[in-house]
Amino acid sequence: MYCLDRRSRRGCVAVWACLAISGPALAGAQQESDYPARTIRLISGFAPGGATDVVARVIAQNLTEAFGQTVVVENRPGASGNIGADSVARSAPDGYTLYLANATIAMPSMFPRLPFNAGRDFAPVSLVGYGPSVLVVNPKFPVRSVPQLIDYLTHRPGKVDYASGGVGNITHMSMELFESMAGVEMVHVPYKGGAPSTNAVMAGEVPVAFSSITAVLSHIRQGSLVPLAISSSERSPALPDVPTLAEAGVPGYEATSWYGILVPAATPAPVVEKLAQAIRKSLQRKDFQDKLLAQGVQPAAGGAAEFKSYMTTELHKWADIIAKAKITAE
Repeated sequence: MYCLDRRSRRGCVAVWACLAISGPALAGAQQESDYPARTIRLISGFAPGGATDVVARVIAQNLTEAFGQTVVVENRPGASGNIGADSVARSAPDGYTLYLANATIAMPSMFPRLPFNAGRDFAPVSLVGYGPSVLVVNPKFPVRSVPQLIDYLTHRPGKVDYASGGVGNITHMSMELFESMAGVEMVHVPYKGGAPSTNAVMAGEVPVAFSSITAVLSHIRQGSLVPLAISSSERSPALPDVPTLAEAGVPGYEATSWYGILVPAATPAPVVEKLAQAIRKSLQRKDFQDKLLAQGVQPAAGGAAEFKSYMTTELHKWADIIAKAKITAE
């Protein structure tokens, strides 16, 4: 471009300055409108085969169909899901790294040296579903009801082990709540995820555990595990004959897990909305609902704003419980 006089030169400078400023913004807008243009990673902070992993794979399949781009599940187990969560918090905020969170992420006060802030470092996208835990025992364990279990534990304080999917995991917290409300004392044996915890009970390494309904449903049907009660306030359609803890002798008991999609906090709003819309449409599909229900997960409703509000409520609720029980993972 030629500038023949001073006025023209000033005009050229202004044009180039505008291009320099607007260029990156236009490129960013183009990238957002083209999203997704490549493979998306969905991080699960727990081992393959566990509840979170199973739900992650159902979501990945539906998002792959919705976007026409591959969505792959990556398992990064350990530290009650915090290893996986931290990897997502540190990822580029471009919508290509997602985190399938569960209730554990709403318990940061249990982990005083967390490298991320659950309320600040993530942007909520959408709730996916809710799932109760099931209080299960090994078939050889001489207990077939909650009152029998309480009686057994009352006569053996601090001598019976229980498994969980990790310190701070919802299965751990469910048992902590049970111990407190039932007035019993047990020994916690944490594993790296729901699947290893469930396998430990089936193998007889430990006699009892709370496990997600997703992880134990098939084993209950096969007779490999015996269900005593459900952790939610209402019975599960997947196990309609199994009572709630409140019905079975622990009035007021309730501890429910949930699943939702998070992305790094600085992810552009249009990308978050595209993801939320895709998940919302999936949740309206009967085949998607059936896949969740088959795993004992009740499909959720609502978008990013509703999920943010729900997470805030959960953060406060579990902070109070953790403080009262003086629970720490370190």
